[in-house]
Amino acid sequence: MSCGEPHETDCSEVLDHLYEFLDHEMPEGDCTKFEVHFEECSPCLEKYGLEQAVKKLVKRCCGQDDVPADLRSKVMGRIDLIRSGQAVPEQDVTVGGGDRSTTGAGGSDRPAAAAE
Repeated sequence: MSCGEPHETDCSEVLDHLYEFLDHEMPEGDCTKFEVHFEECSPCLEKYGLEQAVKKLVKRCCGQDDVPADLRSKVMGRIDLIRSGQAVPEQDVTVGGGDRSTTGAGGSDRPAAAAE
């Protein structure tokens, strides 16, 4: 996506890091570059507005659900593995999912439901 005009910060960079911007997970200097880009580029501003609206809707509709402690622990453990550069085992991280085999019928390595 691009408006066809040259920008100091390329549209692809803005869109690749849009959620970091939305979640306030980037350095202040980068945020300023993105804000300038949104002032200049209406397609990126439109995409930003759409993604911001979706985040608000999800938060409003799903933000009150409590995450089971064991699921949170499994997810955080996998994040730690990824950050440390270790191999991450292919397994289901849903509650109770780590105890099931992920081999479907016929020896496939896909979950049984996906193998059908």
